[in-house]
Amino acid sequence: MDRNRLKSIIESILFIWGDPISLEDLASTLELRKDYAREILLEMKENYKDETSGLRLREVDGKFQLGTKQENEPYLKNLIQEKNEKNLSKPALETLSIIAYKQPVTKLEVEELRGVNCDSTIKGLLDFDLIEISGKLDRIGHPNLYSTTEKFLQKFGMENLEELPDLKELEEESN
Repeated sequence: MDRNRLKSIIESILFIWGDPISLEDLASTLELRKDYAREILLEMKENYKDETSGLRLREVDGKFQLGTKQENEPYLKNLIQEKNEKNLSKPALETLSIIAYKQPVTKLEVEELRGVNCDSTIKGLLDFDLIEISGKLDRIGHPNLYSTTEKFLQKFGMENLEELPDLKELEEESN
């Protein structure tokens, strides 16, 4: 496969995955030798250093993650603060409901139930501190497990999760 095409695929994987991904998992997914995959990642890392890109490729403990450049964070914080002041969107409420009732749950499980990609929604809920990463699933890729937080309980006026409305009652009311 063409080297530039591989870079494009890797960039897409890193963007969608969100969490750090190991060199082993990435190489295995793309059916590449680890040394070749690492060579491409390091080349991409250099390319992101260009001042015209707002992204950077981080390597932490042998795992790679796409993120924003630190020097841009003051501008992002303003947006995040503005976003925090707004009410939750319907997709955010749907995602939060799934996490509340199914927790701990992976992003993939949430996406399967909603039928759409939930990367930005989950990121927003994490930013709002309504959900947290509560662990890792013991399978390939070790995806994050998400659970609700104390702030979730406070926002929705609950003392504990037992106060969540019963799903069967909600279904009956909506019919």
